[in-house]
Amino acid sequence: MAFDDDTSKTPRNDSLIGNLTGYLDTRIDLVRLEVQQKVSTIFVSTIHGVTLALLGLLFLIFLSIFAGLALNSALESSFLGFGIVAGIYLLMLILVLVGVDKAAFQGLANKMLKDTIYKSDKRQA
Repeated sequence: MAFDDDTSKTPRNDSLIGNLTGYLDTRIDLVRLEVQQKVSTIFVSTIHGVTLALLGLLFLIFLSIFAGLALNSALESSFLGFGIVAGIYLLMLILVLVGVDKAAFQGLANKMLKDTIYKSDKRQA
């Protein structure tokens, strides 16, 4: 007793399966594009941050040299100005090591990352 009307072979089911696979392919492509966009944004932000940090470091170095030379000239010494500038940096290092807790930096990092991640996520949960 063979049934001729096998429902798994109808054009309607083939169309439904085709639409479903097309939908899944589209969703996979969308996820890939979102990941690519986020990686691109992170890369650009990293390059921008590194460039700003490098320029800031160069500014600080040359400003420190200028301050050391200015103090040398004012104190009529060839090394005392650089010693004073180095002492200021040592004092700042001690203050950061002793006075600033890592939790302050962690709180700042959490706030920055939370704001950027949740603002960039446009999908509705």
